[in-house]
Amino acid sequence: MASGVIFSSLRRRRSPSLEAFLAPVDLSDEALIRTVVAVAGDLVTGFSDHRLSFQRKNSRSLIRKVEVFQLLLESLRDSSVSLLPTAALCLRELFLVVYRSKILLDYCAQSSKLWLLLQNHSISGHFHDLGQEFSTLLDVFPVRAVDLSDDVREQIELLRKQSRRAKLFVDKKDDGLRIKFFSFLEAFENGRIPCSDELRRFYVDELKISDARSCRAEIEALEEQIVNHEGDIEPTVSVLNGLVAMTRCSRFLLFRFEEEDDDFGLGNENQKKAKVRLVNQDVVDKILTIPKDFCCPISLDLMRDPVIISTGQTYDRSSISRWMDEGHSNCPKTGQTLAHNRLVPNRTLRNLIVQWCSAHGIPYDPPEVIDPSAETFASACPAKATMEANKATVVLLIQQLANGSQSGRTVAAREIRLLAKTGKENRAFIGEAGAIPYLRDLLSSPNTVAQENSVTALLNLSIFERNKSRIMDEAGCLGSIVDVLKFGQTTEARENAAATLFSLSAVHDYKKRIADNVGAVEALASLLQEGTRRGKKDAVTALFNLSTHTENCARMIAAGAVTGLVEALGNEGIAEEAAGALALIVRQPLGAKAVVSEQAAVAGLIGMMRCGTPRGKENAVAALLELCRSGGTAATERVVRVPALAGLLQTLLFTGTKRARRKAASLARVFQRCENATMHYGGLGLGYALASNSASTRDTTIFAGDVSVPMSISLPVL
Repeated sequence: MASGVIFSSLRRRRSPSLEAFLAPVDLSDEALIRTVVAVAGDLVTGFSDHRLSFQRKNSRSLIRKVEVFQLLLESLRDSSVSLLPTAALCLRELFLVVYRSKILLDYCAQSSKLWLLLQNHSISGHFHDLGQEFSTLLDVFPVRAVDLSDDVREQIELLRKQSRRAKLFVDKKDDGLRIKFFSFLEAFENGRIPCSDELRRFYVDELKISDARSCRAEIEALEEQIVNHEGDIEPTVSVLNGLVAMTRCSRFLLFRFEEEDDDFGLGNENQKKAKVRLVNQDVVDKILTIPKDFCCPISLDLMRDPVIISTGQTYDRSSISRWMDEGHSNCPKTGQTLAHNRLVPNRTLRNLIVQWCSAHGIPYDPPEVIDPSAETFASACPAKATMEANKATVVLLIQQLANGSQSGRTVAAREIRLLAKTGKENRAFIGEAGAIPYLRDLLSSPNTVAQENSVTALLNLSIFERNKSRIMDEAGCLGSIVDVLKFGQTTEARENAAATLFSLSAVHDYKKRIADNVGAVEALASLLQEGTRRGKKDAVTALFNLSTHTENCARMIAAGAVTGLVEALGNEGIAEEAAGALALIVRQPLGAKAVVSEQAAVAGLIGMMRCGTPRGKENAVAALLELCRSGGTAATERVVRVPALAGLLQTLLFTGTKRARRKAASLARVFQRCENATMHYGGLGLGYALASNSASTRDTTIFAGDVSVPMSISLPVL
């Protein structure tokens, strides 16, 4: 909405966009008058009979001023006389003032009623400012030098006197409603829900929000204001969150669960595709592009609570604690014996992870028990009023899920989906209140919208760590999610089911349970091969997570996941993740054998080394290395026979990431032990002379983990 954007700049008291406020130039007197008459006429025609929800007196006064100027302009147009320079300048200024007046009136007509209520004082100030500008124009305009009728001249003189006496007007009734709103917020903050009669008078009688549809429209408009909010604008985000939470709660207290046909009927697939996505912008799209240093070396997942052990290495607390509980007394990465078992929080790394997640739109829930001095973000600490209102809403929603009609349960599932979209606290008390069993029941609903809302609500809830265990421990819930993945009635439902499995598999102990569920891996493999672009992304991320559990290898091979992952190497959007999953699978001889049996596997990995992203090249060379280590002579020969490999390895040794260079050096060491390498590379396995025609070469030792590899490689001339 262009007028909203322009008026937003006015509210900030900053210069509005030039395109909006350039006065007409290089026009004849007649053309200038016609232009200003047209703009004034549009304003009067559009708003004379329009009754605004707020600012009624101010808007009528502004329109009246424009009407008087319209009489002046029409008289000038009809007289066909040349304008004095002062008059022409005033008309250009008048064009700007009238145009800005139209923007302000448009803004008041189109904005959320609740937003206008909160902005009451500010908007009243803008009406007053425009009135003062009209008054200035009246003082400067050479009225006496223009031939006007007595009636027009009299009206102009009267308007001049009134404008000089005009003061800022703030409607007491509107301001009373604003104060009433804050009293409601205070009541919620104190744990008291205002009575329905009070809320009905406020929303229905005063604001004319008379049904569930108009109430939802107000909520969505306010949520848009929160998304676009700037720090220097009042009210604050916390107040807006409180208003949204209070209005959502009031909607169900006043209008119960009225069915909204457009959104909760069966509808068709095309209508659903047009809907705004309500899925949290979660780890599904971005988890595998995270910096390597943010991943735990044990689980390969994003670290939620990084800690430092005695060797100086950093791990996620849950992973290293499990390692120690299993009786290990050495560092998983370096093999050094641990001097003690104390875990020191790595706050610096945790801050970097939180900042990175925030910058990339990835939800990051800190561990439930953290050091009191740890940093917190305002977005994770909503105002008490917002929390209490949301809690009251959740109680109503769960009651509806338990005892409501089919349409009412669909509405409730959608609202839980929305509440779970943001905020750790929302996800926590929705799970604690017992929503998960009822959402599980809706997964098998014949209503496509109900099924889609329920699986997406579970996806959003699963981001909170404790809800993962609630979902996994709920009888039949995992199986129902898998059923949606296999037989879901909409594409989005199937995709969100895959994303839910990915979220749940972030917990190491659940990876085996998910893979063992009948049909889960098969359905993910099918989605990877046949799904939409987003569906393939959801599937490959889930398969990657499952592949990090060593006991899942055989299950994934039997389910056809390897074939799907190999085919995915040719898909630019998911190749990086597919290569990463293959690198984990081929660590086991069974996995290496399965990958070698895929004709396109080695060629696909070589192609990634040539044209992939830096992370993709890294995953590809890692997969080839593990394939050689676990696949035996046959696998190694299969890799060695690729003619372009030597040049690609040399390129990686110079330009690859740190991990890619290590893997490339390790792969060279494997080739040195390969008896057949000399057949194709003229001594690659013995000396690996990669650039005999280089201007200068020297022996260099490249370290791959804790193994040194002597190699003769070319160095650039500096």
